Amino acid sequence: MMNAAEFANIAKAENDFWWYRGMRRILLGLLDESTRNRKFRRVAEIGSGTGHFALALQQRYGWPLYPLDLGWEGLEFGQSLGVQRMVQADMCQLPYRDEAFDALVSMDVIVHLPRGREDEPMAEFARVLPPGGFLALRVSALDILRSHHSVFAHERQRFTKSRLLALAERHGFRTLRCSYANSLLLPVALFKFRVVEPLCGGEPSSGVEPVAPWLDRLLYAPLAAEAALLSRGINLPLGQSLILLAEKR
Repeated sequence: MMNAAEFANIAKAENDFWWYRGMRRILLGLLDESTRNRKFRRVAEIGSGTGHFALALQQRYGWPLYPLDLGWEGLEFGQSLGVQRMVQADMCQLPYRDEAFDALVSMDVIVHLPRGREDEPMAEFARVLPPGGFLALRVSALDILRSHHSVFAHERQRFTKSRLLALAERHGFRTLRCSYANSLLLPVALFKFRVVEPLCGGEPSSGVEPVAPWLDRLLYAPLAAEAALLSRGINLPLGQSLILLAEKR
């Protein structure tokens, strides 16, 4: 489970912080393309956090969202935003019947399980989707990028593309698209996480901290460029995140 203290940081930053704006732009661009000819009557969001992304999906696509999170702290923020149908439950034991949803989205959630337990939520994701059901999944990528923020947020594993594809295959999903993201800033991240943090030491802390407006714009620009590349069908070979779009067989 994510560190409960991080929910407050996310709630303050989720609308305007460069990373959230950029990653939303990337993901929504991919969803625009992959869901254009699909009609969803019920969409689950597993690991809904503060509910901000559920609202974004509902406003953009008109999908009836069913958000779920294990942390009550996140659900309280969601309720204050007016998010409907929020449920507190474990993603490894979803409180839904078989084939209950047409689509399921889960952003940066299964990484909070220890390595070896990722099959548990994926089995549940497959169970609540019918054949042809749509899955959008985002995870943290590459162990070498584990950081002070990773420790603070209780992130317990990161993925490679091959490991994520194998996980989807084991649970009966056919991959439609899989790409790394947050790629152009990879050299900066490597320098910060593997050089600066070890040299400076310090306690694990949140990486969701406001920056000067000029720096926020500078950091957002590479993500906006990646969104344009991905929307043209170009997959990125390395990055700090992985996005999987798949269909249940």
